[in-house]
Amino acid sequence: MLKSKTFVKKTRSGGVVKIVREHYLRDDIWCGSENCTECKQESAVLQRDACIESNLCSYPHYLIPDTNVLLQQIDVLEDPVIRNVIILQTVLQEVRHRSAPVYKRVKDMIHEKEKHFYTFTNEHHRETFIEREPGESANDCNDRAIRVAAKWYSQHLMKSQSDGDGLRVVLLTNDQGNKQKAEESSLLVYKCEEYIKSLIANPELVDRLALSNDDKNEISSSKVLFPEHLPLSKIQAGIKSGCFLQGTFRASRDNYLEATVFVQGEGEDSTEVLIQGLQNLNRAVNQDVVAVQLLPQSQWVAPSSVVLQDEGTAKDDSAEEEEEEEEKLKISAEVARKPTGKVVGIIKRNWRPFCGMLNVSQIKESTRHLFTPADRRIPRIRIETRQASALVGQRIMVAIDGWPKYSRYPNGHFVRSLGSAGDKDTEQEVLLLEHDVPHQPFSQAVLSFLPKMPWSITPEDMAKREDLRRLTVCSVDPPGCTDIDDALHCRQLDNGNLEVGVHIADVSHFIRPGNALDKEAANRGTTVYLCGKRIDMVPELLSSNLCSLRSDYILKLYFRGSWLLFHGFNFLLLPFFPSPPYVLVQASLTYAEAQMRIDDATKNDDITESLRGLNKLAKILKRQRIKKGALTLSSLEVRFHVDSETHDPIDLQTKELMETNSMVEEFMLLANISVAQKIYDEFPDCAMLRKHPAPPPSNYEILHKASKSKNVAIHTDSAKALADSLDMAKVDCFPYFNTLLRILATRCMMQAVYFCSGMDSDFHHYGLASPIYTHFTSPIRRYADIIVHRLLAVAIGADTTYPDLMDKHKQSALSNNLNYRHKMSQYAQRASVAFHTQLFFKSKGILNEEGFVLFVRKNAIIVLIPKFGLEGTGPTLKVEQHTFSIFDKVKVTISLDDSNIQHQKIRMALTHPVILGVSVPTPDVEPQAKKSKLDR
Repeated sequence: MLKSKTFVKKTRSGGVVKIVREHYLRDDIWCGSENCTECKQESAVLQRDACIESNLCSYPHYLIPDTNVLLQQIDVLEDPVIRNVIILQTVLQEVRHRSAPVYKRVKDMIHEKEKHFYTFTNEHHRETFIEREPGESANDCNDRAIRVAAKWYSQHLMKSQSDGDGLRVVLLTNDQGNKQKAEESSLLVYKCEEYIKSLIANPELVDRLALSNDDKNEISSSKVLFPEHLPLSKIQAGIKSGCFLQGTFRASRDNYLEATVFVQGEGEDSTEVLIQGLQNLNRAVNQDVVAVQLLPQSQWVAPSSVVLQDEGTAKDDSAEEEEEEEEKLKISAEVARKPTGKVVGIIKRNWRPFCGMLNVSQIKESTRHLFTPADRRIPRIRIETRQASALVGQRIMVAIDGWPKYSRYPNGHFVRSLGSAGDKDTEQEVLLLEHDVPHQPFSQAVLSFLPKMPWSITPEDMAKREDLRRLTVCSVDPPGCTDIDDALHCRQLDNGNLEVGVHIADVSHFIRPGNALDKEAANRGTTVYLCGKRIDMVPELLSSNLCSLRSDYILKLYFRGSWLLFHGFNFLLLPFFPSPPYVLVQASLTYAEAQMRIDDATKNDDITESLRGLNKLAKILKRQRIKKGALTLSSLEVRFHVDSETHDPIDLQTKELMETNSMVEEFMLLANISVAQKIYDEFPDCAMLRKHPAPPPSNYEILHKASKSKNVAIHTDSAKALADSLDMAKVDCFPYFNTLLRILATRCMMQAVYFCSGMDSDFHHYGLASPIYTHFTSPIRRYADIIVHRLLAVAIGADTTYPDLMDKHKQSALSNNLNYRHKMSQYAQRASVAFHTQLFFKSKGILNEEGFVLFVRKNAIIVLIPKFGLEGTGPTLKVEQHTFSIFDKVKVTISLDDSNIQHQKIRMALTHPVILGVSVPTPDVEPQAKKSKLDR
């Protein structure tokens, strides 16, 4: 049966196009029940034995949730107890439009066989299809479609059951109007809460219920603490007129009474609006999209220089408490005031389940408790739970349901327990969840696209590729590395020139566009390296075996990133080969092993000579880069030595960088630059490139302040000016000064990002002083590199294109996801270093070390300990006998403060200078991101 609808649509050019939409209806769509005798039998999904026992429904039954139940109660529906659920096509489509994360979770539940979730395509079933009536809203139409489908199911199961036993269908809705109309149609219908409370065998499910609007109204208060949020219509009108600004809310890690709102503009017109005080923050949560109103310029303030955490006992919702906190903001640095505003409305919430710990109420038998998130940027959350005593000392997950204007904290519900706080596996799970790192095992659908083992290169592939087994190719990587993307060779030709090859694993040969393996890699975006654990972007068969350029005497497929001829101090970049080659890697070395070969005069084998040639040429390349203005910055990377049995850290030290680190980096940079130019020349509208924006002048304020404290001038007009002045920045009797200055300069930099060439005009990479750049050399651990490989393969005629590769809008959307995944992986790596640092100092007691003051605040100093690559931040005592300055040398004792099990801290107490016999304490250590290379 066919239904069609015809209408006309105006085009951008002013023309008119006739559009016909056809909608096919069928009468052979199966209901999915094993008890049905009428439908065409397929593999049963809904099974009588899997029905839930309920006080309300003492008979076997299936559940049909409406859209809002699916959106709001997804945490309950995911529980293994909930089975035999019919997901209507109407509901699934609406969920997809309203929440992509919930839609993915629903799809995952549908694929779990033991859940018995069945998707019924009601909009293509002849008896359940409805058309929208004149004057009917889309929401009312969807509700009617759900009721019609539920009615059909009830009647269908009643007449089709083989045993005549009363198998029923229960509609779950929290909409009072929808419930009333369903009851008028003689449907069996309940509110989600009353149904879940009827499952007496599973009382824990009640804790996972999200508060409905009715529930929120019951917890009312006469005291209004926050201004009313404006409706979306007024917000949109205000943004259009310029009265309001739209931006992303970014809560402060150091001060819970302060945030900024980043307002995106054209080019350099982006701005940040400062928000201070609870009322002005107005219930916004980190990463929400908000509307802000600028305050009069007379009310603009400076960012607070106070470190302030909301760590006290549960506060009442009182104006007195609020006023006391606002007073704390008045301790402010004497710096320039910034545009200041207030949040007037929420455009889009960015809530997710948050990890943290429960603060059990001191009121006897109370079921209302406060939850403290692990992320300090998230406010504490009120939840109701009857299992508080069992959750003490546990890491748990909680979701926010809403934030009433009369409540100091948002309301939420318990999602699940993660395990005991402090346990290594639990803490690792927390940091992966908090940083949104996809870490579930690869699905069977993904694994099905892996090559069958044993794998070997086929004669057909060998015929299409260049045979380069004659070359002495070796890889140089950190110790323990098994996902080796890159290898190098260098040899002297008969004419005296040196030939260099950069060999990059051909991952795109194994991952074809659009399949499940490709989609999973695109979603993960990057491999995440934690201390002692690696979260792979692609399955291990590829990452550590077939694609890895190890010296295992298995032929490896690869791309050549650069093919160079060197004569004296000049080099020539040769054209790309028309086909990717294959190679045998003859040595897999660590940086230290390669360095020892280079330095050992008794070694003269082919691999060692190749390394010496590479090292010599890399120094030339580096000098040329620096001459053009490339920056050489600094950051402290740490390496843990772990116990082989317990896997606890037993030693912590900063990594030593060798010449071989720089050697590999130089050739990778050159390969990335040459490939970037090649793919842009071939595909100017859809090349995936990487840029590094120049920092705004305000970013350099702390660098100028630090250099002036030692009477050193730093020029920041350009990257070259900065590089040159950093090279000359020296202080007598203070050899570490230059390193400290470069560490601060690194903090001033902007984040490098991926982008599509057809969607941007600024390609420049500030740090590398390169007009164009991309990522090509790490396809095992970065999805961006796979896309670049595909573009290069098409450019040299080695592969065919596909629509998404040539679509600049899809490439741009992909770039945004890759930027997000890259940023979150960096944060996860920092958190992993911080946790393992705590484990290390837990076993060491108190240590005495030297450090340097990096930052000075009103009530805090930040101390860097070079030996361990640690930073300690925290409140100082208010003293007048000593004034701290940037780069002051201090002596501190270091120990672990585990009095707060959720936020354990590395405590630093000053032993020199000692003021009035009292040490000045400094809390929180937050190790900075590892970044030995600017942007390799």
